[in-house]
Amino acid sequence: MTINQEKEARPEGTSRRHRFRERVRRNPLLNTAWRAGVFTIGSTVLIGGLIMMVTPGPGLVGIVVGLAILATEFAWAQRALHRAKTAADRAKEKAFDPRKRRRNLILGAATTLIVAAGLAAYLAIYGLKVPWDIEDPAFWT
Repeated sequence: MTINQEKEARPEGTSRRHRFRERVRRNPLLNTAWRAGVFTIGSTVLIGGLIMMVTPGPGLVGIVVGLAILATEFAWAQRALHRAKTAADRAKEKAFDPRKRRRNLILGAATTLIVAAGLAAYLAIYGLKVPWDIEDPAFWT
């Protein structure tokens, strides 16, 4: 059978990946091993995303990618991913609300001005010395 005849013989829309996955599903041992591997990798990425929520890094991206990996095999992960996407859409709509966007811009500008004024005051008093090199600590007590 030639490649063209093989393509014509298989149903429309099936890819090599789908055929591979169907072959794995037919063997219970391979299917269990596959699902365990997907669970391990997806859980690792998901936990990494959760850790990155409190440490530097793209935590939300890690969570979504971890859920997407798990969703390829588990229905509960598909539901969680759907809820996460819905929450992200709601947050996006809320962020683009003109009144809230204007308020956030004003708060950001005010915070920037306060931090800049504090930095300017520090530089006016102490110059370019760092706090731990200041010789007269009486100011801080």
